[in-house]
Amino acid sequence: MDILELFKVILLGIVEGITEWLPISSTGHMILVDEFIHLQVSEDFREVFLVVIQLGAILAVVVLYWKKLWPFRIREISPRKRAAIAKKPGWARLLLTFIERFCDRRKWILWFKIIVACIPTIIVALPFNDLIEEKFNNYIVVAIMLIVYGVLFILVENYNRSRRPTCTNLSKLSFRTALIIGLFQVLSVIPGTSRSGATIIGGILAGTSRTVAAEFTFFLAIPVMFGASLLKLLKFGFAFSTAETVYLLTGCVVAFGVSILAIKFLMGYIKKHDFKAFGWYRIVLGLLVLVYFAAKTMLA
Repeated sequence: MDILELFKVILLGIVEGITEWLPISSTGHMILVDEFIHLQVSEDFREVFLVVIQLGAILAVVVLYWKKLWPFRIREISPRKRAAIAKKPGWARLLLTFIERFCDRRKWILWFKIIVACIPTIIVALPFNDLIEEKFNNYIVVAIMLIVYGVLFILVENYNRSRRPTCTNLSKLSFRTALIIGLFQVLSVIPGTSRSGATIIGGILAGTSRTVAAEFTFFLAIPVMFGASLLKLLKFGFAFSTAETVYLLTGCVVAFGVSILAIKFLMGYIKKHDFKAFGWYRIVLGLLVLVYFAAKTMLA
């Protein structure tokens, strides 16, 4: 195992942990970082690595928002509820007893909203994922998407300046709004878009506060990114060498730690600021990507 390659893995984990949650496109940054510190592994493993280290980022969301996400709890059933349940048929009585005793309805409803929001991406991503990667995973598309969504962030924030959000609490997020955010998430299948960027824009346009849009974006990432990582692993197989296993575990651990800091930073930042700074950053980065690769092509 090469120490230099391990250092590259750590750097990629840091980039993943920061850019996965900030609306600035992890793909765009990974392309740039990989250009300068190219990981010396097989092309197939590189593809797996860049997706699977997202599992560390997912774990950060789970840890930070465990109390909001874990849908089980233990509580006593009130005498009135117990009497009502006792009148039900046997199977219904058992089911209702289990629900009342162990399930947190509000959190189950939140998970149903997350599932509803994920359906559009599943419909598009599963059948067309390989085609999308083949046709759109290049620096020109990434740069254009960085710029386009940077401009959109600025325009949306200007539009949103005179509006008051209609949903300021995650528990009040409707299924309709969840579906709208899910439709915006579909746009993120194009590299350079930024999954968090697309869903945050969708949430703001649908009337949610920045905080609600950001939190729901974090929660959507759990099934989406876990599913993407699982598909890559199944496609590649699990026959990793010792070095590859170390690289994956190191990348995940680093992405986890950095993601904790990035999520806390973003939630603190948007309480006092809008997303315009991220919009301008995306525009500058997109232009730099275009200029760099155009110059590289001309000089080749």
